[in-house]
Amino acid sequence: MLDQLLEILPRIVTILVLVTAVFITSLWLGMVLWAFRDIRSRTRDIVAQLLGTLMVAVLTVPGLIIYFLVRPRETLTEAYEHALEQEALLQAIEEPEACPSCGAKVRSTFLYCPYCHTQLKKPCAACNSILELEWNLCPYCGTSQGTQVLEPVMSSEDA
Repeated sequence: MLDQLLEILPRIVTILVLVTAVFITSLWLGMVLWAFRDIRSRTRDIVAQLLGTLMVAVLTVPGLIIYFLVRPRETLTEAYEHALEQEALLQAIEEPEACPSCGAKVRSTFLYCPYCHTQLKKPCAACNSILELEWNLCPYCGTSQGTQVLEPVMSSEDA
């Protein structure tokens, strides 16, 4: 019995070593491929892609840890989406005002909407500065503004 066990022991050890080698090689190859795909999604710089992949390939687990520490924080897709969000916010800030009545784009200096003739702002009674309709005091000269009845301006076509 012991002789039979000693005869098959080298085969069992060989199979275990082979399975372990295949597992470790697969794990190493998986780390290298993952690092390559990850760095490609984070930068377009070919040199950075090559160095990141080689670092993981040569140093294995310590290389992967170092890669995690030095890789770019955002992927290219995340950076693009972040830039789009910022651009949308800037456009919303810079866009002209809209008429509350008809929704047409109007400038901030317009007193009346050129489309529907709704009064948007009012001039100061003393200095003629443009004021918001709800302001009762001119912030430029300090003159108190009387209450006004707001009526649309009638054009000659409407009469």
